Amino acid sequence: MSLDLWLWIVAALLATVLLISTSKMFVPRERIAAVGRAGEWVMDFSPRALRMIGTLEILAAAGLILPAVLDIAPIMVPVTAVCVALLFTGAAIMRLRRGERATIIADLVYLGLAVFVAWGRFGPMPLGG
Repeated sequence: MSLDLWLWIVAALLATVLLISTSKMFVPRERIAAVGRAGEWVMDFSPRALRMIGTLEILAAAGLILPAVLDIAPIMVPVTAVCVALLFTGAAIMRLRRGERATIIADLVYLGLAVFVAWGRFGPMPLGG
């Protein structure tokens, strides 16, 4: 499989994860927290903060896919990937502060995937080049 195809697959996977994660905008915090240790973090944030995080996730999902598909400002794909990496860096830091070392693994995997997309689209496989 080509690097370009892998970059598309990873960008689509990240966009999907980000869209699924926006459920925090629609599901009450108490219900998410009741799921277990991995969901308790939502209680550290106000409903407004969770809506803002969810909005950023929707924008990030769009930014990973739409600029490339529409061929409008395709440079926004790797820029968005850097922003997604920062988002997951923040998530990992929050998990460490909460002592949730077991649940940090997914955040680190998504962080790595975002870095991969940024590297690939800034470097060897830029879009619209």
